[in-house]
Amino acid sequence: MKADPADQRALLDLAEVDAGVSRATHRRSHSPEAARVAELTEALREYRDQTIAAQIAAEDLAREVRRLENDIAVLATRLSKDSALLNGGTLTGKALTEIEHEIAGLHRRRGVAEDELLEVMERQEATAAEELRCGALVTQTEEEIARAESAAATAMSEIDVTADAARTRRDELRAQIDDALLAVYDKQVSQGRIGAGLLRQARCGACRMEIDRGTLSRYGQAPADEVLRCDECGAIIVRTHESGV
Repeated sequence: MKADPADQRALLDLAEVDAGVSRATHRRSHSPEAARVAELTEALREYRDQTIAAQIAAEDLAREVRRLENDIAVLATRLSKDSALLNGGTLTGKALTEIEHEIAGLHRRRGVAEDELLEVMERQEATAAEELRCGALVTQTEEEIARAESAAATAMSEIDVTADAARTRRDELRAQIDDALLAVYDKQVSQGRIGAGLLRQARCGACRMEIDRGTLSRYGQAPADEVLRCDECGAIIVRTHESGV
């Protein structure tokens, strides 16, 4: 295949611009700023779940406190009544013994209930602290997300500006290059490969593979308008004054 050497040299600029577009596309889909937003969003979900769990636990403990306080109040009322009977001096014999046993049992039950209440109140205090901690983390993470989203938006905008400029430059270059040569270049690119590379220091500028002397000699003897292809990667080999052949 033959092509104007100027068109072949223009392929180097086109390959560079295409690489820039690819980098911008990759940067956009693998943005560390966007990844940070996703990471913080996941953390926020976990902190919110922990906050809800702490709130539910706090409600359960509050109900338990009310139950125990009610039990203690009931026991206190019965103790007051039984103590009044005991101190009234009207009971004797078996009735007196029974009331003394009942009072002793009520004291034990109230002591157990009060111990349980103390334990639950300590858990209630710890749960309240956990709820505050999780709430603070939710607030902090929401603020971090807002900053991260702003940074991501700025980064995306910069990437889009760069990509748009590269695409505009690509269109300009493609308009200057022969269609037949572009077809060869595009087929190479469609296979996920670099379309063209500069021959320099006995290496292909696309795949960076060293070229043997025999092939270099063949490249040097080829007419300037002959389109050469790399035996290793298939890219169009572009010769300039830097090629040394």
